[in-house]
Amino acid sequence: MSCPVIELARQLIKRPSLSPADEGCQTLLMERLEQIGFNIEPMDFADTKNFWAWHGHSSEETLAFAGHTDVVPTGDERQWINPPFEPTIRDGMLYGRGAADMKGSLAAMVVAAERFVAARRNHGGRLAFLITSDEEAKATNGTVKVVHALMERNERLDYCLVGEPSSMQCVGDVVKNGRRGSISANLLIRGVQGHVAYAHLADNPIHRALPALQALVATEWDRGYQFFPATSMQITNIQAGNGSSNVIPSELLVQFNFRFSPALTDTLIKEQVEALLTKHQLTYDIDWVLSGQPFLTNEGKLLETVIKAVEYYSEITPQLLTTGGTSDGRFIALMGAQVVELGPVNATIHKVNECVKAADLQLLSRIYQRIMEKILK
Repeated sequence: MSCPVIELARQLIKRPSLSPADEGCQTLLMERLEQIGFNIEPMDFADTKNFWAWHGHSSEETLAFAGHTDVVPTGDERQWINPPFEPTIRDGMLYGRGAADMKGSLAAMVVAAERFVAARRNHGGRLAFLITSDEEAKATNGTVKVVHALMERNERLDYCLVGEPSSMQCVGDVVKNGRRGSISANLLIRGVQGHVAYAHLADNPIHRALPALQALVATEWDRGYQFFPATSMQITNIQAGNGSSNVIPSELLVQFNFRFSPALTDTLIKEQVEALLTKHQLTYDIDWVLSGQPFLTNEGKLLETVIKAVEYYSEITPQLLTTGGTSDGRFIALMGAQVVELGPVNATIHKVNECVKAADLQLLSRIYQRIMEKILK
């Protein structure tokens, strides 16, 4: 007998939805949800497909499941044991691009909703889905646009489970109850170009910048915050010169990134960095790019329910972590929702031969269903 979760995951993996393409994944999901009575609202922006779907009463507590249909490029397909968009089960593992990140989670969510609604058609509250095709790339026309549109019309969202692959060794051993914020800077330090033999007639921006950069690297921004590690600042690129060894450059470009906890704000980071640059008497321009604010769900109904659901099925108590990169949870948290991430094991995401245990997806679907049952009584 075929397994509904695995069959749906296979159908999704077959569609080569390289971000921000969707290739019909969302049509498939919307059709499945519509068949069980969901209201469906496509919310496409530019090159990105999104949809918002709900079952139940909008005036009551809303539990949403969020995810993305897009995937990252496959890499060298010759290194795959089977073509990346031809889902295959080998030794109990489902192989294919997106199996773990995150078409497997999407299949588990939708099948859980089908089972839940079949058993409790008149359930309390509202069950919703927020799905995008642009999480892996720019993330500019996806969840963030949907969230702002929902906020403008005062849409209610109390709890949200994001199906990102949070687990490390087995399903549910890690639940992400927050994520760090991310802000990057493009810093241009200006000097005066000249010949290296006449350095007194030039002003080397590299020499001028070194003490300031060293001070930035040595700064202790904070010592961590609850579930968060200390804020991390990393220089990612340094560029100067025209390739000649006898020319002092006129400009130095430095790029760096902060991953920060709620102990800091993006405004405070900007102020401290710019004060340090001014202190070192640099002539500079700086351009800041805020990718996302930090968020944290450290208590509440959703987190308690997720932990108990994992304990019920997996017989382990999940570790609560905020590590890793950003996720679309950073946008959903803007609605005031409690947000957690729970998905399959992340050992192979973005890698050649991405895979997930088939049994894990079935287990994950049961955990998702129990979360629905306990919140939407």
